[in-house]
Amino acid sequence: MSRDVTGGLQQTTEASGAEPEWAAPRGVLPSQGLWQAVDEGWISSGDFRIRPESIQPASIDLRLADHAWALRCSFLPSAGAAVMDRVDDLALDRLDLRDGATLERDRPYLIPLLEELELPRDVRAKANPKSSTGRLDVFTRVITDGNHRFDEIPAGYRGKLYLEVVPRSFAVRVKPLLSLNQLRLAVGDPRVGDSDLTHIHEEFPLLYMDKHALPAGDLAIADGLFLSVDLSGPHNRVVGYRAKKNSNRLDMSLLAHYKWRDYWEPVYPEAGGRIVLDPEVFYLLLSAEGVCVPPQYAAEMMAYDPTAGELRTHYAGFFDPGFGYDATGHKYGSRAALEVRARDVPFMVEHRQPICKLAFETMLEQPDKLYGAGVGSNYQGQETTLSKHFVEQTAGNAQLALGGDGESLEDMPPPLK
Repeated sequence: MSRDVTGGLQQTTEASGAEPEWAAPRGVLPSQGLWQAVDEGWISSGDFRIRPESIQPASIDLRLADHAWALRCSFLPSAGAAVMDRVDDLALDRLDLRDGATLERDRPYLIPLLEELELPRDVRAKANPKSSTGRLDVFTRVITDGNHRFDEIPAGYRGKLYLEVVPRSFAVRVKPLLSLNQLRLAVGDPRVGDSDLTHIHEEFPLLYMDKHALPAGDLAIADGLFLSVDLSGPHNRVVGYRAKKNSNRLDMSLLAHYKWRDYWEPVYPEAGGRIVLDPEVFYLLLSAEGVCVPPQYAAEMMAYDPTAGELRTHYAGFFDPGFGYDATGHKYGSRAALEVRARDVPFMVEHRQPICKLAFETMLEQPDKLYGAGVGSNYQGQETTLSKHFVEQTAGNAQLALGGDGESLEDMPPPLK
């Protein structure tokens, strides 16, 4: 099935079991569809051109404008009300971002985004933090006029976009044009049902373990595909990172710049492959499984079921088509970074314990580019969960780190393997 995003719908039944011709199209717009959406004016940014690098395989990066408001509290506008109607009541201060500005920990900020929307009546949008944003424990969500939901933008919306930003672990410095979150457009309900996930896995393995596709019978499926945490190995193996609370400010525009030990503590497993999470402390862990998102699909990491424990995962979590995918079959998925915080009480997590799940979505058609080195992706084949702002010891950037900042290998984080 393919869709001309300028208005014409085309249906095919070229494969056995395909949807009938009368079925309504459903799916996430691919990169070429997003470019058409820009050309049609569904997404615009005024005097600021939308750059090619802003278009990802199934999403578009959104950029900060030149000012922000420090808020007394978070909010959602009431039905029919504009976001700006609340700013006069709740704003404590207005910040000029043009020369950069510091956002303090645990303070909500409201920042207008350069991009605006003028969506057709059958196209809706959803926003997620970018992976690098989530890995820094910077909480973001989009607010729109007259809408009582964060990040969910109804079909036919026409208006401005605002980003609520709350740094949790580190004070961060931001400036205009910085991208902290991303947006995707969809027609209909693109979600893949549980009954289809096993069939997809048989054709395109979605999860790998030790370079082998996970047997279909071992998949844990319940309104999505569960991932477990990797806490294996000896007591001196680093299995994750724990954020330090009183670190220096971190400039989010600087890449491969910071020493990881200034901001993170390594996490080691206890005997039996387990760790105890301290309440309200941010952890970066790694999935035990390698994830593969085939070109025809995208995926989103969903919040952990609160009935399973006082634990929250998923601060970022959108996986573009091609994440962990290798058309030659020589690679076996990429492990997922797990952003975790325990609530209220210490919480024990054990090796291979299910800790989050992936919801898969179908694409309207295969993107003309996939996640990976060809589009500047930072986390394909990742061996550490730290964001691109830190000097990392990985096969892809160890030489860059040594040449750029003069770090010794001892200063670099060990890969989580």
